[in-house]
Amino acid sequence: MHIPAADTASLDILSFDEALRQSRCAGYDRTRWLYVPDFYTEYRYVLGTRGKKPVICAGVNPSTAEPDHLDPTLQSVSRIAAGNGFDSFLMFNVYAQRATRPDDMDRVRNDRLHEENRRAFRALLSMAAEGGARPVVWAAWGAVIEKRPWLTDCVRDFRQDAAAFDAAWVCAGRLSKAGHPHHPLYLRKDEAFRPFDIGGYLR
Repeated sequence: MHIPAADTASLDILSFDEALRQSRCAGYDRTRWLYVPDFYTEYRYVLGTRGKKPVICAGVNPSTAEPDHLDPTLQSVSRIAAGNGFDSFLMFNVYAQRATRPDDMDRVRNDRLHEENRRAFRALLSMAAEGGARPVVWAAWGAVIEKRPWLTDCVRDFRQDAAAFDAAWVCAGRLSKAGHPHHPLYLRKDEAFRPFDIGGYLR
């Protein structure tokens, strides 16, 4: 269970580039995992596996997962990604603050954390586009995105970033009545990806 120690505005937050350069933790295989920052802290930009064909999974916010210690949501993400022909996954979140309960997230968006999170997203898009591939972004935030009114504004920024890479948006499972993409936790492991109209969703 992770309950934030404080609002992120009161924390000394590493930029994505700084976090990517630093090497504090030696407790996992860096040839297999991408983990930024590479130590457990109040925020996480990315947790994923390394491969030649990754899917970028976009949830709402990170919880307690770490390399070799995936929570049930990340275990499901890994299975569904593999079932759809991807050799790896890159777990990204609309907001980078760790909170097991989304109700515990910042009440007010930390704009600096959001901008660094955008840098992380663009780095993942670039990684997924290596070799000329079209990046695939799996919308997987569920109805939890309604917890904060500014989360949808974050998604608008990510849509803009993804468009610069001509990324394809997909979802898995049925959309909610409000049109939200399904959260990965309760999906079948053989759930197939299908196109997700991010523009229509945001309208």
